[in-house]
Amino acid sequence: MASHGGIFYLSALIILAAAVASVSSSSLSPYYYDSVCPEALPTIKRLVEAAVYKEQRMGASLLRLHFHDCFVNGCDASILLDPSPTIDSEKNARPNLNSARGFEVIDQIKQAVDEVCGCSVVSCADVLAVVARDSVVALGGPTWNVELGRRDSTTASRAKADSDIPSPFMDLPALINNFKSQGLDERDLVALSGGHTIGFAQCFVFRNRIYNETNIDPEFAQQRRLTCPSIGGNSTLSPLDPTPAQFDTAYFTNLIQKRGLLHSDQQVFNGGSTDGLVNTYSTNAKAFSADFARSMIKMGNIKPLTGNEGQIRSNCRKVN
Repeated sequence: MASHGGIFYLSALIILAAAVASVSSSSLSPYYYDSVCPEALPTIKRLVEAAVYKEQRMGASLLRLHFHDCFVNGCDASILLDPSPTIDSEKNARPNLNSARGFEVIDQIKQAVDEVCGCSVVSCADVLAVVARDSVVALGGPTWNVELGRRDSTTASRAKADSDIPSPFMDLPALINNFKSQGLDERDLVALSGGHTIGFAQCFVFRNRIYNETNIDPEFAQQRRLTCPSIGGNSTLSPLDPTPAQFDTAYFTNLIQKRGLLHSDQQVFNGGSTDGLVNTYSTNAKAFSADFARSMIKMGNIKPLTGNEGQIRSNCRKVN
């Protein structure tokens, strides 16, 4: 016979499931968890702040996870799935291998949120979206209302991650086409590229730029060569802009000075159609913040799973 405690717990789960179903729809909403788990978002915020306080670089790493997730079959937390006999993990794709990080922080946040909610009601995909926003805020950037109600995928695609995540070696036309294929325009491209105002890149990603490209400030190239040799040191880190732990407009000022670290970064200010936006953002932090927030919401709406699609994973690393 079931205990009274077991019956109560089962009843609570049924009530919670019914409440979630009542707010499930084909569209997302910033208020999705307000009634079913009002402590979810404050819990995420607290743990993101703690993680970024412990290691400021983590903020950029968590933002990047959301970006790399959304560009592969939509914002469905497929990037979090570990390899298995049925999962060709996106963690092993070229853009993520030995590069994507912060998975342990996501695990910790997911566990804490499930505890305060009483069960697994907040999806891993929504955790990634909220964590990205809170990481930006923790480093002095803008806030925005995160649309919520995504569900988690039951599949992943290393091949799609290899083909769809924009490469740091892309020229401007390729970048524009890549973003266009996700429903994002040139303003989104430049604004979201501004996410590189925080974080670092590994030497092998920008080696060719600092040794072989001509649209680069010679003094800047020489500085970067000091820590990124022509051979070896592939994983040595360099900041993407002069203030890698502060969400500001230094990234755009750098581009105007031909000090973009990545080839793809400098491409958005290289005599092309996006130069005007770079000029605007370099002197207008308010405009950059507003457009970045708008583009993050837009990116977060790429092909979400909603309603009865997908699932709510109990463990973000594996399918239920």
